Amino acid sequence: MNVEDQAAIGTPAATRIVVGGALVHEGRVLAARRSAPAVVAGRWEFPGGKAEPGETEAQALERELLEELGVRAKALERLPGAWTVRPGLELHFWAAELLDGDPRPLEDHDELRWLGPAELDSVDWIDHDRDVLPHIARLLQT
Repeated sequence: MNVEDQAAIGTPAATRIVVGGALVHEGRVLAARRSAPAVVAGRWEFPGGKAEPGETEAQALERELLEELGVRAKALERLPGAWTVRPGLELHFWAAELLDGDPRPLEDHDELRWLGPAELDSVDWIDHDRDVLPHIARLLQT
């Protein structure tokens, strides 16, 4: 059964992966405040986006960080867990290191903050992103 047939009868097509990046630099992690859509505007997340067909999760994260923040980064490792954003869309978080550039909110965000371990609870995280904070805290301790 092809994707069009599945959509027509209401069965889900293949799950698409969204990657979120815990961009770590000098013992801090980058948080980004969403500017849209309205349901999450003003809340904070780890930047990232959807993997394109044929892209690995690591490639998707590196591309998204370049597009959204204007930085070159290296995806290091996938963090534990997976979250359903909505049916057919699953979120995976990755640790990444900043290689080059000064992050700027180019797309989907209006503010960025570097947070140390003691500051992780200082922003209003989107629920999925809040769930991964224990793993982020461990990253910042190494």
